[in-house]
Amino acid sequence: MLERKVVVALQQGLHARPASQFVKSASSFESDIRIGKGENLVNAKSIINVLTLAVEEGEEVVLIAEGPDEQQGIEALERYLVGQE
Repeated sequence: MLERKVVVALQQGLHARPASQFVKSASSFESDIRIGKGENLVNAKSIINVLTLAVEEGEEVVLIAEGPDEQQGIEALERYLVGQE
């Protein structure tokens, strides 16, 4: 299991289109991937769950992945959240 804290650099945060792209990327991995803000930890492969976090630019989130491709999943999602993809 891997865990990483990330400060979101997306101008719109994780709303609508950015959230959709994030979920699409998370869903491409076999590992169980979760994203959390504060006390809330949700399935990163569910658009509804990700939107309920209402993540804004500059906020810190935690990514947790567990499975055969956890390293690749965490790295890809971190790159997306910091605006490198």
